[in-house]
Amino acid sequence: MSEPDATALPIASQTVLSVPEMAVASQLNSECFCISLNQQALQQALESEISQHELSSLIQQRCPHLFAEHPVFLSHRQAQRMRDTIDAIEAVVALPAYRNFVLATAPDIARHTPPGQRGVFFGYDFHVNEQHSGLIEVNTNAGGAMLNAILARAQRACCAEIEMYVPSRSSIDAFETRIIDMFQQEWALAMTQRQRPLTSIAIVDENPEQQYLYPEFLLFQQLFERHGIHVVIAGPATFRLENAQLWYGETPIDLVYNRLTDFYLEQPEHQVLRDAYLCDAMVLTPHPQTHALYADKRNLVLWTDRQRLSAWGVAPAIQDILCDNIPRTELVTADQSERLWKARHGLFFKPAAGFGSRAAYRGDKITQRVWQEILAGQYIAQALVKPGERMIAGTDAAQALKFDLRDYVYDGEVLWTAARLYQGQTTNFRTPGGGFAPVYVLPADAGTLNLHSMDVCCHP
Repeated sequence: MSEPDATALPIASQTVLSVPEMAVASQLNSECFCISLNQQALQQALESEISQHELSSLIQQRCPHLFAEHPVFLSHRQAQRMRDTIDAIEAVVALPAYRNFVLATAPDIARHTPPGQRGVFFGYDFHVNEQHSGLIEVNTNAGGAMLNAILARAQRACCAEIEMYVPSRSSIDAFETRIIDMFQQEWALAMTQRQRPLTSIAIVDENPEQQYLYPEFLLFQQLFERHGIHVVIAGPATFRLENAQLWYGETPIDLVYNRLTDFYLEQPEHQVLRDAYLCDAMVLTPHPQTHALYADKRNLVLWTDRQRLSAWGVAPAIQDILCDNIPRTELVTADQSERLWKARHGLFFKPAAGFGSRAAYRGDKITQRVWQEILAGQYIAQALVKPGERMIAGTDAAQALKFDLRDYVYDGEVLWTAARLYQGQTTNFRTPGGGFAPVYVLPADAGTLNLHSMDVCCHP
């Protein structure tokens, strides 16, 4: 993909949202109780993928609330706004002025530019409701993509109106092919001087078998091995660097799929991976520079600062997209503490280097003790955008769950969109009835959808 032109992006997100279309999506999320998840099909999909690991039983034991039964509906306009926001960020990140500014204060390892790699599986997380949409954060090691591919294989339509949205087998196969192509592309970009096939991948995380999303690692392993790529799943301390090559036992490792949350490989136990990365002994994806340029939450401050964007030459149309679709964000500093404390009810506070909602706080829940911890740390304050709401069928009555949306992205291209249903302050995969949910994007003419014909199956 060629670099985005910062002066020539579409400005579809500036179009006034279609009220009927938005209303239909909202109504379906409130009133459609169609159960799209076929539990038998889900079990069959899991067992056909990794029967020897009894993956279905593993998920039931470790993460029983991983998959939601109900889909989330999204308007065409909402989906377009999300894509426009991603395009606008790509345009800014491509600017030398932006890159120089961010990397100047990033850890030294972030200034190492590996040959060509883009970074796999960026996750752009949004809150979307009937009035607003807002990018909450960007992740450069977003989990869940393979789990959503399995979830898509287990969807069913319970009425004709829903059938058109259920993913086809061919579309799911195409998604998995794009995943393989993405890793092959990362390898090819790094091997421009000496072409040879990608033969081995290490999926690396701390104590991988204990990770909540370990089942996904197994799914990736099976997918890669079906395409002739040997895969190991291992912790960072199990590797060695020898003769400018990373090794796992007697296996040379071509590419490391990095699921670590030590984004700059600063911990002592990551020294071998750090050294191997710095001498280009393997391909590491995603890598430290992508985290600095995209996922450091202080970047949200830059992306909503019109004065700075103008100084970098960002076109006004792109500024509009960013500022309309990213909640206003600022650094928490001591000189602004009194103002931010008074305004806290409309703010969400996150550590700049945080991940997975750890140490993140909604302003109206903050105590004075927590506030002092925020002031002592490196935090951002982001204007609140309420998540969307999805009604699900409860045991006795309908129940409201929140949802956020995640676009899985590679090289600026959206590969898949998923939702996460939850209760509480942030996503947690601990909510009965919650978890990953399929996203059904309504057509632009959704105002003509015959909701009355869905009454029989939509209501509990």
